[in-house]
Amino acid sequence: MKRFRVVWLASVIVLLAISILTGCAAPETSADPGGGGAAETPPPTAADPKPGSSDATKPDPGVKPPASGEAGSGSHPTAPANVRMGKVTAVRLADPQSGWVGGEGWIARTDDGGKSWKAQYGGAGTVAQLFALNGREAWAAQTGTGSAPSGGRVLLATTDGGEHWAPAGMVPNEGFLHFVSKEEAFSANARTTDGGKTWTTMPIPPHTVGDVYFHDKDNGWAATQEKDTIAVKRTTDGGQSWQTVMTRRTVAPATGAVIRSAGVNDAWVEWIGDSGMTQTSYSLFHTADGGKTWTTVIANSTAGGGPAPGFPIDHSSGPENAGSKPGALYVVDPKVAFMGGQCMACDKPNTIGWTTDGGKTWTNGEAAFEGYGEQLLAIADANNGWWITTDSTAPSVMYTTADGGKSWKKVYTFETPKPGS
Repeated sequence: MKRFRVVWLASVIVLLAISILTGCAAPETSADPGGGGAAETPPPTAADPKPGSSDATKPDPGVKPPASGEAGSGSHPTAPANVRMGKVTAVRLADPQSGWVGGEGWIARTDDGGKSWKAQYGGAGTVAQLFALNGREAWAAQTGTGSAPSGGRVLLATTDGGEHWAPAGMVPNEGFLHFVSKEEAFSANARTTDGGKTWTTMPIPPHTVGDVYFHDKDNGWAATQEKDTIAVKRTTDGGQSWQTVMTRRTVAPATGAVIRSAGVNDAWVEWIGDSGMTQTSYSLFHTADGGKTWTTVIANSTAGGGPAPGFPIDHSSGPENAGSKPGALYVVDPKVAFMGGQCMACDKPNTIGWTTDGGKTWTNGEAAFEGYGEQLLAIADANNGWWITTDSTAPSVMYTTADGGKSWKKVYTFETPKPGS
């Protein structure tokens, strides 16, 4: 009997030891999200898309911060993971797969054609424009930072593809900012040769409408209006003298002009006319020989805005772009240009058209998308491009084409904009 108790006691001790060891080897459970540990949130499923995600891929919330000292003096490291990519206000691509978008206090980059975006910068101000020379060198012009000059913008720059954005100076006006090298850039009639630190003002002709455009330090274009005549003038000596290269009588006064140039002798001049009943009349002309000859690319007269600038009172025939007011204009080269159209009385206001022969013919695409805000275009070549529609209350949406505008694929929906955006 005594021996039985000893054996029984030994068995109990062995069983207790096994139980203790088994408990120590049990697998760990997930950390409590409400406690000090951080539980990883599972990714959304295809049936449960979240705002700020593409149709296929959830964006990377940001890259890891750089090591200490890596950013350099005055640079802005990677944006925090909680940057909110709301309404898009600027876009620029480096190639069909890579490029940037910006908004109210943020800049993000894609390297997969817009399917996913990585936040690179978060701060004050709204990105009014982006420009890139290539996939590494890019600039962002910001408004609303509190430190920009009156009518100007704060300039940020990156030389490493956006991993770091550093203050580069100021832009003295709100013209179309374009760099021709790492150091030299133009914005309307302002020129910098030190990357944006300082700017000089170039002469412009009297009666200028809209912003002038300098293709380089010598060659520039200007739109002017005197009484009932609109004109395009050209300079080849940096604005010291201007020659008239086109004149047209106009019934309606021009209220603005947009000029783009894809070569020394190339110019695309958009004249904006009167507006009424949510309609705006406009016209687009193109020259590829320095202004010797001009092609009428678009002549959109409307009931509310009257005849297109440069056309008679009874003008009612094209060539016409779809929509009842002009959208974004993007010039790729002397042959290829895309332009959006908008119809504010339509359920799907955004349309687009293009030319691939320098404006001799104009094609209106079949696509039409929602969004009552500004259109944004970034076109890589005759086949590949990005088109972003925006709205003050609905998310900005990005579409891409790989067949020259014939079809557009929805690739990304950004987050709902902040109230008042």
